[in-house]
Amino acid sequence: MKLLKEYTIPFVGLKLGKHHFDYQIDKKFFEHFEYDEFNDVNVKAELLFEKKTTFLELHFKIKGDVNVNCDVSNEPYNQKVKGTFDLVVKFGEEYNDEHLDVLIIPHGEYEINISQYIYELIVLSVPAKRVHPGVEDGTLESEMLKKLEELSPKAEENKTQSEEIDPRWNTLKKLLTDK
Repeated sequence: MKLLKEYTIPFVGLKLGKHHFDYQIDKKFFEHFEYDEFNDVNVKAELLFEKKTTFLELHFKIKGDVNVNCDVSNEPYNQKVKGTFDLVVKFGEEYNDEHLDVLIIPHGEYEINISQYIYELIVLSVPAKRVHPGVEDGTLESEMLKKLEELSPKAEENKTQSEEIDPRWNTLKKLLTDK
């Protein structure tokens, strides 16, 4: 995977303090990661980059929508996504990304690429089960939904209270009412 150049921040030239970076994420961004679960992407990513004397603080915030296929009807729809992620970048002897929100980079580094963090934040903001809003409220008309309804098992409607019950169960039911 080739690193996306526009997502590389050369922090050596930045002054101490807060810096803002805005990115517009589209489908081409995900092609670099060979991720094809999204039909279309329209997400705005904001980064508040705070440079301090001994470490860096990165505050990611995303908001927008991704066009995905419904897991029930396979109909495409726009799924709203939003999320935040905080990352602390420290300097050490060698590169270490074992911790979820702490990244250690070697002392000689002068830039950081944030594309992987934006990618993960967007992908993890999409629900595991993607259901079209029309399926949830019953307004979606789809051939797939009609077929699912046709093939779904029907509840037994002819059950009546007059079914024969084994007399041994009646004896056990008395135990529930005995005090």
